[in-house]
Amino acid sequence: MSTLKPGVAAASVLAGMFTLGLTDNFVPYISERGSLWQFHFVRSIMVLGLLVIIVASGFGSLRANRPMAVIGRSLFPASAMLIYFGCLSVLPIGVVVAGLFTSPLFVVLISILFQGKTVGKFRWIAVVMGFVGALMVIRPDPAALDPVAFLPIVAGLLYAIGAVATRAWCEGESTTSLTAGFFGMLGVFGLIGIFVVRGDAPEGHAGFALRSWGVLDGPMLFWFAVQAIGSLIGIALIFRGYLLGEASHVAVFEYSLLVFASFWAWVMWGQTVAPLALAGMVLIAVAGAIIALRSTEVVSPGRVPEPQQ
Repeated sequence: MSTLKPGVAAASVLAGMFTLGLTDNFVPYISERGSLWQFHFVRSIMVLGLLVIIVASGFGSLRANRPMAVIGRSLFPASAMLIYFGCLSVLPIGVVVAGLFTSPLFVVLISILFQGKTVGKFRWIAVVMGFVGALMVIRPDPAALDPVAFLPIVAGLLYAIGAVATRAWCEGESTTSLTAGFFGMLGVFGLIGIFVVRGDAPEGHAGFALRSWGVLDGPMLFWFAVQAIGSLIGIALIFRGYLLGEASHVAVFEYSLLVFASFWAWVMWGQTVAPLALAGMVLIAVAGAIIALRSTEVVSPGRVPEPQQ
């Protein structure tokens, strides 16, 4: 059994979240002229190519023990990421990340409602706290309500379902096979969107999800590659953290993505977070930390599930 290294584990997860927080802020370079569907299709091809190289080098395996289970599980986190990246073109990244990080709250509710599990008062308090925080972030003012602001929470729900499905259906599957299934499903979604989405799309970021295909020149391919490589580096660092530390403690550090994503959004795009939304993000992070520390099963709100050990 390997020796736990909590300090190195925390540093690895923080580095992974720093990387993801930075690369996700490059999406506006893509959304201005590109297509959401094109982005997922091309990036998935790049990521799968990198995974083939990694496996050919002797690391991991792409073979799934239960292919249909992996495919079924992949539907949910891939759908969550489809919404996540689509929202990045029209909402502040801090709001989008906060919505995704409601996933541990939904996992608690799913485990109670559909799996017959019981939870203590602290996790119930965390669920209420987290949803109050989510409402503070999206600010549901009837006079200025934007339904799009609720979509990141839908992404959090879908990711939670995927996390539950991972444990229920995919126990024993390798990290590389689950990662390949996830990006493969995103590539399929992208390909479907390319052929299904039709009609005139507005110029600029507002047309990101409404274009079937955008410009595919050198700069666009560069940003696709940055996203593909950045995602794999970030995920690898997070996996390393889970291998070196206790899962419940490591999961707490994933909430640093709220800080890193908002910081880079401020540096690169001048996006600021309103005080009420900032307080909501703190509540979501605290709620998630409580759930992680009080749970024997930990759900990572990152891009793919925790590594199978």
